[in-house]
Amino acid sequence: MGQRISQLESAAAEAAWYASQEGRRQTQREFERALKRGAILRSEGSTIPLTHAKVLAELVEKAKANVTKAISIRLPVADLDRAQQIAAEEGIGYQTVLKRAIRAGLKKVS
Repeated sequence: MGQRISQLESAAAEAAWYASQEGRRQTQREFERALKRGAILRSEGSTIPLTHAKVLAELVEKAKANVTKAISIRLPVADLDRAQQIAAEEGIGYQTVLKRAIRAGLKKVS
C-alpha cells in the first residue's frame, strides 16, 4: 500500500512540475530542439500520421496566436483612462481594449 501512495505522490509531483512555468519552458525547449532535428515521431500505436517538421512548425506558430501570457507594462495614466473609457462605452474590459489596440498597431507596422 505504501508503494502505491508514494507512486501517486511522485506522479502528482511530476505532473505539478510539468504544469509549472519551469516545466512548460523545458517542454517547449525540448520540443523545439526535436523539431529542428526532425526527431518528432509518432507514439507506437498512434493513428495520427507522421507530420513534416515544416508543418509542425506552422502549427506551433498558429497555436501561439491563441495562447496568452501575463505581462507587466507601464502605461501613461491618460492612456489607461482612455482605454477604460472606451471599454465602458463598448461594455467590455479595458484589457481587451488594450489588446485590440496593440494587435492593430502591430498589424499596421508589419
